[in-house]
Amino acid sequence: MMPVILVVAVGLIAGIILTIASKVFFVPVDETVAQVREALPGANCGACGFAGCDDYAAAIGADHSLSPSLCPVGGAECAAAIATVLGVEATAAEPKVAFVKCKGNSENTKKIMEYQGVQTCAAAKNFYGGNWACSYGCMGLGDCVSACQYGAIKVCDGLAVVDREACVGCGMCEKACPNNVITIAEKKKLVYVACNSTAPGAKARKACSVACIGCKKCEKVCKFDAITVENNLAKVDFDKCKNCGLCEKECPTKAITNFRVKKTAPAASAVKVEETKVSAQEAPKAEEKAAE
Repeated sequence: MMPVILVVAVGLIAGIILTIASKVFFVPVDETVAQVREALPGANCGACGFAGCDDYAAAIGADHSLSPSLCPVGGAECAAAIATVLGVEATAAEPKVAFVKCKGNSENTKKIMEYQGVQTCAAAKNFYGGNWACSYGCMGLGDCVSACQYGAIKVCDGLAVVDREACVGCGMCEKACPNNVITIAEKKKLVYVACNSTAPGAKARKACSVACIGCKKCEKVCKFDAITVENNLAKVDFDKCKNCGLCEKECPTKAITNFRVKKTAPAASAVKVEETKVSAQEAPKAEEKAAE
């Protein structure tokens, strides 16, 4: 019986010590932080401006005036849940989306060699700068694809392409791109410069047929001073841009992309068919009047 008594005694003593230690070293937990953390999606992308979901939750716990709508991944549902925890009114978060500042697919540029090493953009960047003639553009080896948790980006014909409907604007692809080709902006912003090259115009155009050549035509035509050319590359000021699309029309190399849905006039044949229908409907009425 002695071994059994000894084990029980040791267990009781250890239990008493652990109980006392838990009381002495107890750290109070802020229920607000715990509830906010539970409402967050756990992507830890940093798109909210904090190091991750835990950091954002801790910041809200320390300052309840902080906006509950900073998480682009969770969206309106997450913002509403956090607002409920804080007892404040939820404000709508402006959805964000990623954009690839490059059009350098196989049609617009060319490969200078075939990289046979580790198939990542980071490895190719460190080795020699990528397969394509333009060293500033998308390298097309898919580091952004691997980083995206939502399947919103894929490589097509050597170029990363973003699905704007699936993208939540978390910014993970932006961080993963070693060439800084990807940018994050509000979804309502529709005009982008789809080029990342700062090479002089002639050199940039030689490397890619749709490169920005720094001609400043877009800058001159913009009525809102929303686009400027710096270091041979046009840049859009999203705070000033009105999505008018004049810069896109003026760009001689088509380096500017406009996502605005263009209105199309009804086809002539459709108009004729409609006129025929109207005439057919009015014909019986005309005959009745003639008979009277």
